[in-house]
Amino acid sequence: MATMAGTAAGTRKPWYRILYVQVLVAIVLGALVGAFWPHLAQNEWIRALGDDFVKLIKMVIAPIIFCTVVSGIAHISEAKKVGRVAVKALFYFEIVSTFALALGLLVANVLKPGAGFSGKSDAAAVAGYAKQAGEMKSVDFVSHVIPDTIVGAFATGDVLQVLLFAILFGFALMFLGERGHTVRALIDDVAHAMFGVIAIIVKVAPIGAFGAMAYTVGRYGPQVLGNLAGLIATFYLTSLLFILVVLGAIAAVAGFSILKFIRYIKDELLIVLGTSSSESALPQMMEKLERLGCSKPVVGLVVPTGYSFNLDGTNIYMTLATLFIAQALNVPLTFGDQITIMIVAMLTSKGASGVTGAGFITLAATLAAVRPELVPGMAIVLGIDKFMSECRALTNLVGNGVACVVVAWWEGELDRNKLQAGLNQDLDPTSVETAVTTG
Repeated sequence: MATMAGTAAGTRKPWYRILYVQVLVAIVLGALVGAFWPHLAQNEWIRALGDDFVKLIKMVIAPIIFCTVVSGIAHISEAKKVGRVAVKALFYFEIVSTFALALGLLVANVLKPGAGFSGKSDAAAVAGYAKQAGEMKSVDFVSHVIPDTIVGAFATGDVLQVLLFAILFGFALMFLGERGHTVRALIDDVAHAMFGVIAIIVKVAPIGAFGAMAYTVGRYGPQVLGNLAGLIATFYLTSLLFILVVLGAIAAVAGFSILKFIRYIKDELLIVLGTSSSESALPQMMEKLERLGCSKPVVGLVVPTGYSFNLDGTNIYMTLATLFIAQALNVPLTFGDQITIMIVAMLTSKGASGVTGAGFITLAATLAAVRPELVPGMAIVLGIDKFMSECRALTNLVGNGVACVVVAWWEGELDRNKLQAGLNQDLDPTSVETAVTTG
């Protein structure tokens, strides 16, 4: 064992070649450029660095989800197992989401971050978000899950639409039995090729993180952070509390350490921090969870579904920001109002992906449904939504990772040896290439 550990240590990459180190350095440099050279940082080419990296990742998300879900279902011998995993995942999502919503309300009522607020808002800028929110209805969300065409689902990159078709296609292959072997093998090969594409794309993650951070700081400036530092600090504190206490307790019950898990996915967390999008780490996250001992069917079903139904960070933000706006505008909310906010937020948050701005739109939908007079107050938090989005995405990513491990454990599809080896860093988790070439 000592020899193996020594060999693993001897083959570790130099620190300057490790992805999370490169991303961290890029984030710091981007913040410095944005603070000291804001005009340069707001250049459209700087902004494009961050936006285009996210686009590169989103480019392959639909085919990766399709291949992973189809492969996972097609390799299962019985249909009832798929349904069992899905039911367990959805049950888990709703329970944990309720905790997240309730925690946001609790912290907002105790700390009252919006009390005595004075600051500038941009009512004109928020009009577009409010308009989108007014168009969001529950029936529209359900109908939208069904794509007009199969090609359209992939063309738009809508995760839920691709997921629906993948589930149907996976069941069809499963029912074909041996006749579907050739197609299953082809889909498995395509999935490996797509993860190879991701291995190439993540090499430019530091460039994307630099561009996104430089533009954000240059565009909004330190003064915006200063005006709303209380809300930002409260949100980050609440999210940290949720991860360490709520998710930590759940992880402990499942038999693993939340701190070791966070260390295991630090590469993905730093990519999310730089891009403010949890989708930018989705393919790598799925690959790492498989290497951590979660079975492919569980990963293929739980993680993509969680990106629409298990948004812990977004849920915390919804209730916390709603009460912040109400306090800032001096609009009293009764206990009944706050319970209504929880129920409505539980519905409106579904389908809000980790892309920057999605949480802001769902906040508008919640306010419009519960207390329309609070919608103009969204302009107060518009300027810092980019910084809030980073925390939302980070919390969402950790929450979905924990959910996958817990459901795999619950289903009896978790390899404990791989789990401990991964969390104890017995294997180098920083190289996606290793997983692609050995998978």
